[in-house]
Formats: sequence, structure tokens, C-alpha cells
Amino acid sequence: MSTPTADSARASLEDLRTEIAKAVVGQDPAVTGLVVALLCRGHVLLEGAPGVAKTLLVRALSTALELDTKRVQFTPDLMPSDVTGSLVYDSRSAEFSFQPGPVFTNLLLADEINRTPPKTQASLLEAMEERQVTVDGTARPLPEPFLVAATQNPVEYEGTYPLPEAQLDRFLLKLTVPLPARHDEIDILTRHAAGFSPRDLGAAGLRPVASTADLDAARDAVAKTTVSPEVTGYIVDICRATRESPSLSLGVSPRGATALLSTSRAWAWLTGRDYVTPDDVKALALPTLRHRVHLRPEAEMEGVTADSVINAVLAHLPVPR
Repeated sequence: MSTPTADSARASLEDLRTEIAKAVVGQDPAVTGLVVALLCRGHVLLEGAPGVAKTLLVRALSTALELDTKRVQFTPDLMPSDVTGSLVYDSRSAEFSFQPGPVFTNLLLADEINRTPPKTQASLLEAMEERQVTVDGTARPLPEPFLVAATQNPVEYEGTYPLPEAQLDRFLLKLTVPLPARHDEIDILTRHAAGFSPRDLGAAGLRPVASTADLDAARDAVAKTTVSPEVTGYIVDICRATRESPSLSLGVSPRGATALLSTSRAWAWLTGRDYVTPDDVKALALPTLRHRVHLRPEAEMEGVTADSVINAVLAHLPVPR
């Protein structure tokens, strides 16, 4: 089998949108965000009301990319070992052997991550950052590619454990999954009336349209996407401006600036260019930065949101030519 070129890899990844649309209606921005995260070796936090197809979106992506996927329903009684794995005693050999947890996969769906206590949330930190799990002093590498897609419900706060800033910062993107428009919702109901089942994606016609080889070729091409000093300075100015905003108690860290650089390069390459423009930076600023800032309580009471602060920064900063 021949090695994919950058152009063929881009075409395959573009086909993902069409393929995933067979199961998920009207969520193109979220699909694009997940592809950007895969290109950047990052992780995604999906936020949306119940029933907007967050889980279906991740399952459809794994099918279209032919990736191994596992789902963990995060609950208050979930233990770290339920995610990472543990040592199990084998009575036949009289030895302990490692039993891998669901984190040993390509695409981990961490469903309702804010419903589990901080100790279990933290069990994902090493996996997300180091791409390995350490049990009993032994580091065990995770498969490649590896992406955590965590979901959380923005409207329920009882019985939840909000993710701390340090863990939020580990997610490359925070994607909002909105309620569908009226015509999209009609399309959803029409499909279900015709027999569509979200539990049987094969019957819906979903098939693999891209491979890990395509993903590797795409990542190599993204790494060669050039960023001018002017655009680099623009990214830094955006992040520094958030630190000076009177509405925020916490602005974007240097890690957030490097994340915006990475996502802008991936978006530029996906749109067919080998260089980054200020418009690429603007396009990815909200999903890359919205979870990396913290509003002051008084600003929150006045109805200010993270998105509105970032939009104000983008509106007032001069754009390099």
C-alpha cells in the first residue's frame, strides 16, 4: 500500500465531514474541531445539552477513521483504576499481571467527565499529557493516535465536580455542540422515522474514508506549515491582552498561546494553504482559548462570558497585514 501524500491525506480528511453527516446532522464545526485536535495530537472537551449527539459524533468519527474507541460513563463512584487499569492476581501463575483499562484505545469517550470526583478526573491527566499510564511504578505507553473526547453538560450543576483550571488547560479545544436548527431537526426526525438507529452506524452507510496513514501524512504536512513573525506576534498579543482584561481573573497562559499556534496551523493546512493568516488565528481563537480564561465573579453576574471577552480582544487588537 502506497504512502499517502499530503494532498491525498487532506482529501481523505475532508471526506470525513460527508461521511459523519450520514449519522450526525448540522454539527460541522464540531467535526472540524475533532479533526484539528487529531492533527495537533490534542484532546477535546465537548459541551452541550443532553441529546445533541455528542456521543454519536465521537462514535461516527471513530468509524470513519477506523479507530479503536472505548466509552467510559463517568459516575461519582468511578475509581481511577476503572479508567487506567490495575494489577490483577493470577492464581494459576501466582503472579500479578496488568489488566489494561479503557484508556488503552485510540479514541476515549469520557462521557460526563464532570460527574466523577477530582481523583478520578486526575487519573486522565498523565494519559492526556504524557500519553502513558503508570501503574506500580511501570510506565505503559498508550496507542497512537490517542485522543480523549470528554463531554459535559452545561446546565446541570447538582452532583457535579467542575474541572479545575489546570485540567481544563490540558484540553486543546473546548467545542460547544448547539441545539440543531429547525431544518436540521426535521432532517433528524425524518431519518429516525425511516429506520435510522444511532446504535448501528453500519446500517446508516458509514464506512472508513481515512486511515492512520492519512493522519500521519497530514500531521507531517501541518508541521511544515509556516507561520510569519507577524502572525506569531499577533497570537502572543491576543493571549497577553486576556491577561490584562478587567473581566478576567485568569488570562491565557503560554501553553494556551502554543495551542492557538498549533490549531491555527492545522486549520490553515485543512483549508489548502501552507502558511497561517490572521484569519486562521481568529477562526480558532474561541475554541482554543475559551476554557483557558477565568471570569471574575462580578463580570459573570453582569452576563459577561469568556467568548464575549475573547471576541472583544479580537475586535480591538490591530491585525497584521
